[in-house]
Amino acid sequence: MARTRNSLETRTKLLDAARDLIRAKGYSATTVDDICQAAGVTKGGFFHHFESKDQLGVAAAEQFSNMAEQIFAAAPYQALEDPRDRLFGYIDFRIAMLGAEISQYTCLLGTMVQEAYATHPSVREACDAGMTAHVRELAHDIEDAKLLYAPKASWTSESVGYFIQSVIQGAFIFAKAKQSPEVAVQSMMHLRRYLESLFEH
Repeated sequence: MARTRNSLETRTKLLDAARDLIRAKGYSATTVDDICQAAGVTKGGFFHHFESKDQLGVAAAEQFSNMAEQIFAAAPYQALEDPRDRLFGYIDFRIAMLGAEISQYTCLLGTMVQEAYATHPSVREACDAGMTAHVRELAHDIEDAKLLYAPKASWTSESVGYFIQSVIQGAFIFAKAKQSPEVAVQSMMHLRRYLESLFEH
């Protein structure tokens, strides 16, 4: 029992270290040695849990997706009755998150897939799965808001969900480039105003 618990703790340390290092340095620049050092785990311990860096990358993407799901599920806006208010609350929650360090609010999945899409197919697929699942969750509120406020609109809820995530991921890129969240904040505020125009009536 203790051995199983220790093994799980070691795996979690490796995944947490990978998450933080990759968000700060990128996937390619983060080595197995870096991850082991940050986690306080030997390379033997690493390869006991993961056959390769890519296998770790897939597991890190899955862990990050689960973590994000829990964070957004527990966010205050989820308690709002109106789906339009929940959607706006989601954007406001995203904007509030931009007050942290850049490596703490940017998306691990977006960071990895930008580097890995052509060279690490298993990592790309894991990132796509996580980001697509988030879009689908968001699309529930978009669809409910559409039925109430824009029932005749020709756009689909899923397309709006992808648009929202495209703006957010792009905002993260500029936050990294500028080393400041200012452009990201303004971009998300424009996104909010655009969504308000979709659900005016």
